[in-house]
Amino acid sequence: MTPIQVVLADDEAMVRAGVRAILATDPDIEVVAEARTGRTAVDLVRAHRPQVALLDIRMPDLDGLQAAQEIAVVAPTTAVIMLTTFGQDDYITRALTGGADGFLLKASDPRELLTAVHAVAGGAAYLSPAVARRVIASYRTQGPHDEARRVITTLTDRERDVLVLLAAGHSNAEIAAALFIVEGTVKAHVSSILDKLGTRNRVQAAILAHQAGLTP
Repeated sequence: MTPIQVVLADDEAMVRAGVRAILATDPDIEVVAEARTGRTAVDLVRAHRPQVALLDIRMPDLDGLQAAQEIAVVAPTTAVIMLTTFGQDDYITRALTGGADGFLLKASDPRELLTAVHAVAGGAAYLSPAVARRVIASYRTQGPHDEARRVITTLTDRERDVLVLLAAGHSNAEIAAALFIVEGTVKAHVSSILDKLGTRNRVQAAILAHQAGLTP
């Protein structure tokens, strides 16, 4: 099995060393390059085309949020995880709407980092539980958005079923089991959902589902 290739970017050498050490405990993950600035991270992602880019938010030259947006353009198949000390709501919103596939706090359990890398490399999304609670709470207080409701009407009934489960954080395998369909069919539905909703990844689709009031 080919290891999941990762580009790691953080402006603090000790932090990079710590994250690299955690990733090294998993034989299925390989750090192929490291960067201390967002600009270098984008260049390395363009050169290596890794499955995952781990980006700190606060970096010189180009911050992680800006780097994530550029990576979405130059390497759209590379999943991005924001790894940061800061969990402010504005950072979370900018990261997720900007195309990040995951958001992880540096204070999280190290096992979460490994879980997150595997999740986003497999096409899923991963939010630190504390972050997920804040995101969901935010959309509950905002109430449904008319535009989100309008876009949701483009989905078939089955696609809506898949989206509801996706927004609840279920994997493709779990969605398949819940709906009594094969996993390949779920993948096809997810691809169609992302296309119809104009979203880059599962996180953005889940956000739109919350905005449309599809989730409790």
